Amino acid sequence: MESKIKILSDNRSAGHNYFLSDRREAGLVLTGTEVKAARAGKIQLKDAYAEVSGNEAWLVNAHISEYSHGNIMNHMPGRKRKLLLHRKEIEVLRAETQQKGLTIVPTKVYLKDGIVKCEIALGKGKKFHDKRETERTREAQAEAKAGLGRRIRGKD
Repeated sequence: MESKIKILSDNRSAGHNYFLSDRREAGLVLTGTEVKAARAGKIQLKDAYAEVSGNEAWLVNAHISEYSHGNIMNHMPGRKRKLLLHRKEIEVLRAETQQKGLTIVPTKVYLKDGIVKCEIALGKGKKFHDKRETERTREAQAEAKAGLGRRIRGKD
């Protein structure tokens, strides 16, 4: 049985700013109005990161806008949200961030079988020249793909 996934928010700048590895799926503890706003796509992950404190993992700086039809019980847009991970996963994340100096970066938030999930990855910050190299290889791949398409169609 295949699970249906609908991407609610994608952190495109994460791949530009970090070398990403070790991706994991985590659940999110959200209130009712946060879920409704998330389903409407009102999530921004641009400056978000995750941290491990105590035996818990938290999503920090993820902005979920207030729900438009919410009442006085509406949520705070920039609050910390708990990530649901197994204890062993949290310990691995803690070790990687403390020993190797990596960052836990949220890459996307999506609906999986009606439940809001967050994909997190361990990231090592890119230097300016690394970002340029990534852009150069991306452009070269795009040109090669375009050239191959022209050649197959017989326009070359």
